[in-house]
Parts: sequence; structure tokens; C-alpha cells
Amino acid sequence: MKNLLKKCPNCSEYSLQETCEKCNEKTVSPHPAKFSPDDKYARLRIADKYD
Repeated sequence: MKNLLKKCPNCSEYSLQETCEKCNEKTVSPHPAKFSPDDKYARLRIADKYD
């Protein structure tokens, strides 16, 4: 499995760990989801974004 870069949403530090070393917050992936022209859920995602 690849080690992907992760970002802490609290302090904006980048890491390869599951939790931030500074604030112990769970890190998230800063990479966007892959684009697919056959995306069945695009309408729901866009509606959720603007609600």
C-alpha cells in the first residue's frame, strides 16, 4: 500500500501518520476524489455541498 500524504484539519500540518503529532487530531487526505464521467452520485454530492 502506498503512503499517501495526509493533512491535519486542525493545525494544517502535513504528515504520513493517521493522527497529527502536534494536536493528536485525526488526519485526512488532502487529495481530491478521482473523476469519473459515470459518477452516479454527482448530483447528490453537489446538492449536499450547496445546502
